[in-house]
Amino acid sequence: MLDEFYKRLAETSPVPVVIIAVAIMLLAGFLGTRITKLLKLPNVTAYILVGILLGPYCLDLIPEEVSKGMDFISDIALAFIAFSVGEYFRLPMLRKNGGKVIVITLFEALTASVLVFVLTYFILHLGLAFSIILAALASATAPASTMMTIRQTHARGDFVNTLFSVVALDDVVSLVAYSIAVSVALASLGSGFSAADIFIPLGWNLLMIAVGVGCGFLLKFLMAKRSTDNRLIVSIALLFAICGIGAAVDVSPLLGCMAMGTVYINVSNDDKLFKQLNYFSPPILLLFFVKSGLGFRLDALVSVEHSIAGVPLLLIGALYFVVRIGGKYLGAFLGCAIVKKEKRVRNFLGLALTPQAGVAIGLAALGARILGGEMGELLQTVILSSSILYELIGPALAKLSLYLSGSYGAPAEEEAQPAPPTREDEVSALKERLIEIQKELSVKEYARSPEEEAFLEATETSAGSEYNRKKFINKR
Repeated sequence: MLDEFYKRLAETSPVPVVIIAVAIMLLAGFLGTRITKLLKLPNVTAYILVGILLGPYCLDLIPEEVSKGMDFISDIALAFIAFSVGEYFRLPMLRKNGGKVIVITLFEALTASVLVFVLTYFILHLGLAFSIILAALASATAPASTMMTIRQTHARGDFVNTLFSVVALDDVVSLVAYSIAVSVALASLGSGFSAADIFIPLGWNLLMIAVGVGCGFLLKFLMAKRSTDNRLIVSIALLFAICGIGAAVDVSPLLGCMAMGTVYINVSNDDKLFKQLNYFSPPILLLFFVKSGLGFRLDALVSVEHSIAGVPLLLIGALYFVVRIGGKYLGAFLGCAIVKKEKRVRNFLGLALTPQAGVAIGLAALGARILGGEMGELLQTVILSSSILYELIGPALAKLSLYLSGSYGAPAEEEAQPAPPTREDEVSALKERLIEIQKELSVKEYARSPEEEAFLEATETSAGSEYNRKKFINKR
């Protein structure tokens, strides 16, 4: 029935079809969060499930042309995510913990890759090209769902700072590992090994970093005394520009956008822009995750005809799913143990590194073109289907790790047997509470989130400037 409705609309113009499809995705995503909120699950889980429900294997409410035409949403969403991650690369923090974060990242990323390669090449005998590319993709971690889970829980602390840094550097390691894996895969397929196969992709990524650094300084220059509207316009324009350059040279925009965020926070110390963008980006992230769910290919997983070296694709995907989780947890545990991170970070960091979506899916598409034919399509199917599963359980695991690490809420072990408060403690607590109430009664700060405060401050500044201008004109 809906297909017929879409066809009638498309007879006049494809525009209403796209608009209605996007509206359905937004509304369905919002309604899905009402259910996951009752189940105390992160919003990302709702978005992925809604995408599967709206997709071709369930309700089929979104036309395939619309879904394929929204590929740019992935780049835009990743640009916002990467820019936000750049906020946590402040130089004082890097000087203090940079070496530790690098060690943890190398261990968690490469351990997952090594274990997946051992599984696919030495145990399942799937071939060197397929195995090494899949192993390189295993190192990637999706920052989007982790970022949204942290934002939703308002988690803070050393665990969160370490997690942000590791997730950000993880993409750098993944891109380097992927470039090396592709060159080895091409050589194994008979295309011949060339140093250019390694250095050319690395060169393009270094160029993207340089573009991001330049945009960071340009953003600082353009942000001087701008209104809220213009701050959003300028920052989004530069993020889109980096995305366009990356798409033109077939390189992920992640490193460029991350570099832009890193440079801007260090040269301006302005965290309000990040809050304003976080206030703007939720609909884009919703569409990104719903679109990921739309691409889920159930037929390729359940069909016995789809196999590699005689191994059913469903078995490959299931083993990859389990082994990668084990590799991430083991690598993070070992890395934290080596740098002597505290127990809570060491024991639970690996749980928060489970999600895998945007970066891995984008790189899988490039790998599919390199492998070509059915093997390339099956590589994409394994990554996409496992990514959806990771996104379903990943946010829940990330939320669990944040709670167990004490980054939000109160872990059960701390709540057990609380010390009885003394009279002096009660009086001191009452005084502190009175001070807090006085602060909360402030018109500016009462019942507003940090993002809203950032907008309010900019609005008040703009309104004050307008008032002074009118007053000057009236005097004249």
